[in-house]
Parts: sequence; C-alpha cells; structure tokens
Amino acid sequence: MKRKILLPTDFSKNAWHAISYALELYKNDDCTFYILNAFTSKGYLIESLMVPEPGESKYEAAKLKSEKGLAKILDMLIFSDDGNPKHNFTTISIFNSPVEAIKNVVEEKDIEIVIMGTMGETNSKSVMYGSNAINVMEKVRHCPILVVPIKAELTLPKEIVFPTNYKTHFKRRELNYLTDIAKNCNASIRILHISEEDELDKNQINNKKLLEEYFEGIDYSFHLLSYITIPTAINCFVESRESDMVAFINRKHAFFGSILTQPLVKDIGYHSKIPVLVMHDLRN
Repeated sequence: MKRKILLPTDFSKNAWHAISYALELYKNDDCTFYILNAFTSKGYLIESLMVPEPGESKYEAAKLKSEKGLAKILDMLIFSDDGNPKHNFTTISIFNSPVEAIKNVVEEKDIEIVIMGTMGETNSKSVMYGSNAINVMEKVRHCPILVVPIKAELTLPKEIVFPTNYKTHFKRRELNYLTDIAKNCNASIRILHISEEDELDKNQINNKKLLEEYFEGIDYSFHLLSYITIPTAINCFVESRESDMVAFINRKHAFFGSILTQPLVKDIGYHSKIPVLVMHDLRN
C-alpha cells in the first residue's frame, strides 16, 4: 500500500529542503508525494467575500505563477530523487490560505503525514517557526506534521526524543506515527521525563507502563531531568546526545499547554537543527 505524503511549498529554499528530507526519510517506501502550493492574489483576503473568480486577470496570473513554480519543482525532483521507482509525484495548486488548503488535501487524499519547512519566503534568522508553520502545527489536527528546519541534515534519524510528564493517558494510535518512523529508520526513542516532583504518582506509573507496551520491539530508554524548564531541558538533552528528531503529542490543557501558542516553540526551535514531529491528541 502506497504512503500518501503531503509536501506544502511556497517555493522557498526551506520548503525545498523539507521536500528533500521527505524523499530521504521514505526512500525505501512506495509513496505518492503531493506537492501543494496554496496561492493567493494581491489585494484579496481569503477570509473576505472579495475573492477573484477563475477567469479574472489577478486570479489567472496568480494561478499561472503557482503552476509554473510547481512545474519547476517537478523538474528538480526528476534529478534529485535519482529516478526512485517507488516515488510518484502529483502537484496541486489551490487558491486558498495554506492552512485551509492543507486541511482540504489531508481530508480529500487521506494523507498520512504532512512534511513542511519551518519558515517561508522571508526566511528571517530571528524567527525559527514562521506563522504558516505554527498555524499548520496547531490547526491541522487529523494528521501528524513533521516540520523540518533548513539546517536539518538530510539523513535518517537515529535517535528521537519524546518528552513527557506521564500525566496524560496515551493512546496507541496517537503514537503510531512515532513508532512507524522509528521502525522505518531503525531509530531509538529516548523518553524524556521533565519533572518538578521527586516521585511518580500511581497514574504516572501506569502511563509509563503503557509506553513500555507501545514501544515494544523498538530500542527505547527512559531519562529524567528535574527542576529545569521544559525548553531548556529539551535543548540540553538533544544537544548533549546529538539527537535527530523531537516528537510530542500536542495536547491542549496538558504538559506543554497548547504548546504552539506559547513561547515554547520559539524556545525549542531557535537555533534548532532537527525536525519536530507534532502528533495530536485524538480526543481533541
């Protein structure tokens, strides 16, 4: 069964780097990659009622620019993917905001994962995660999002860090994408407990045991950092071990809070060179 993977692009270098990372991550898998560009037209707001209709000059000009950009990416893929017979590519050009376009394609094509860059065309050095990336991570909740910084190495991950406080109950299917990547890449999972208490309570112990069940057959280990802020703990752990990916479940009202609306994403992401896998609480 072919994997269906969505690769949004705004034609920036960062977006191309994320596409290259996706090709490497799934180089041994049968995949259909959907290359998506959501285009808009200057002078029109997607949210407003004033949108150009197909046939109008502004709409057609924006659409043509989008289609030309996608055609160029296809040409680049022919050379960069070394003619991998397991990979097929389909381009999609949509007049919409990036978040809504991604939501629609995820639903229509039954996409299993979205892989995208962290920044857009501005590529600001002072901002790790652009507004589009943050909005997608927060609002596209029916599909995991893998966000790839432009400095991420184009190699398979060998160690994935999974931060948790064990306070919320895990569902196996919430972690399916993490275990899938770990098995696919023969990577280890390092479960990082960031604690302000000296001991785990009964609920935390039970949730820790659940992780042992879910990660059976994978090389995993438990680690503890106490009395340290979450961003500092994650950064120190990742840097000291030279880990290759951070994965977490984006739950609202738990652990990170609504992580992506807090400064934490900036704290984790600033200077980051590793991809972040955002999975979602299926009860939200």
